[in-house]
Amino acid sequence: MYEFYNLNPLGLYEDDCVIRALSCATNRSWDEVYDELSDLAQERGTLLDKRDFVRWYLDTNFRRVSNPPYKVIDVARNFKNNIVLCTMRGHITCIKPNKYGEETIYDTFNPSDRIVEDVWIVK
Repeated sequence: MYEFYNLNPLGLYEDDCVIRALSCATNRSWDEVYDELSDLAQERGTLLDKRDFVRWYLDTNFRRVSNPPYKVIDVARNFKNNIVLCTMRGHITCIKPNKYGEETIYDTFNPSDRIVEDVWIVK
């Protein structure tokens, strides 16, 4: 299942998928996640949306899944009752149960058919 999700405080469509996905997965505000990532990226001398930085952050804070499913929809089906972050080429999304307990992909578009790179279990 897919549900539109854009927590950008101004409702803008920006290249902020890392911030949106982490905000959704951790139940923190967009601003809080942005500030944390910005500070950490500055300390490391990089940008907060760089692939290596994002992977470092996710590996530092969450457990990476070995041999993840092939497509995002498969991740949603295989990780019921979990909160997961799922990367694909140039994008990251959050998958978690909705208020009815159905595993839902939260994003500004439906990436269900996109090929998965990695998956991290948040909870």
